[in-house]
Amino acid sequence: MAAPGRILIVDDNKMNRLLLARGLEKDGHKLGFAENGRQALETLHAESFDLVLLDVLMPEMDGYQVLEQLMADPHLKNVPVVMVSAVDELESVVKCIEMGAEDYLSKPINPVLLKARIGASLEKKRLRDQQKELVRRFAAPEVAQDLQDSGVTLGGKRVDASVLFCDIRGFTTLAESQPPEETIELLNTYYALMFDAISGHGGIVTMMMGDGLMAVFGAPLPLPDHGKSAVDAAREMIELIELFDVERLATAKPPIAIGIGIASGEMVAGYAGTNQRAAYTCIGDTVNLAARLEQHTKVARRPILIDRATRDRLGEQVEVEPLGPVQFKGKSADVDVFAVRVPDRR
Repeated sequence: MAAPGRILIVDDNKMNRLLLARGLEKDGHKLGFAENGRQALETLHAESFDLVLLDVLMPEMDGYQVLEQLMADPHLKNVPVVMVSAVDELESVVKCIEMGAEDYLSKPINPVLLKARIGASLEKKRLRDQQKELVRRFAAPEVAQDLQDSGVTLGGKRVDASVLFCDIRGFTTLAESQPPEETIELLNTYYALMFDAISGHGGIVTMMMGDGLMAVFGAPLPLPDHGKSAVDAAREMIELIELFDVERLATAKPPIAIGIGIASGEMVAGYAGTNQRAAYTCIGDTVNLAARLEQHTKVARRPILIDRATRDRLGEQVEVEPLGPVQFKGKSADVDVFAVRVPDRR
């Protein structure tokens, strides 16, 4: 049996509202009332409900019109609606279900059937709420919103964005020199710092693997000046690691360093995987270049490397050092590489 919920009863007949309320209150439900469609919409916008019992035939605004507006409202469309009506026609039932109603009950209402339908609807909503909470916990807010609005559709679309890759220098050697518990603690702190810097500048982390991560700026939601945002995030990431190293040195632990590569341009962003398990990601030449730039930071001995497309988006706002053309594996032409100057605070 589903736990009691908060239910809004919408019916223009006061007697019907009272009769419905009597049985529902005995089952422990908290109730709200509206005597017409407009009042129902106002109440739903002002208060939170787990279920709506909605009469079909009402003056001013009938149940069909209210249901239509509920399903069109991104904040209310997930509230289950059980239609209640004296109209016991298959056409009316089909219409309500097609419009998005959770269920349909005909008057006079059978109390046992009412209890069963409400219990089932509340249980479905509870499971949906749990699913949304899991998505919010394990996905970036932008991805969670995209999932809520559009659902998971395998495939992608072309977007103009910036991609950032980052990893810890010498991580394998460091991990081998200390207990696994210390490595996990290090990674948890490292990711917390990196996520804060990335999300603070409008980016989302799309992949974590060991000590490495990938972040995108400009998808799934467009981001003005995504190249500048990615570079600003990278500079803050370096600064946070430097502050973290002060703490590590104070406890006799070795400092760490990171390398970051950023590339900007067109890519395909979307959900890849299967219908059972999918992840939001980006693919394309721009993504591959960002990964190559991150790897090249070891050779260039610079913490942040960017490509020409990212450099052109910065104007004179950020000081960079031209490193000249570099031949990367898989690229037919040399790539102009720039190092972002980072103040030394050590």
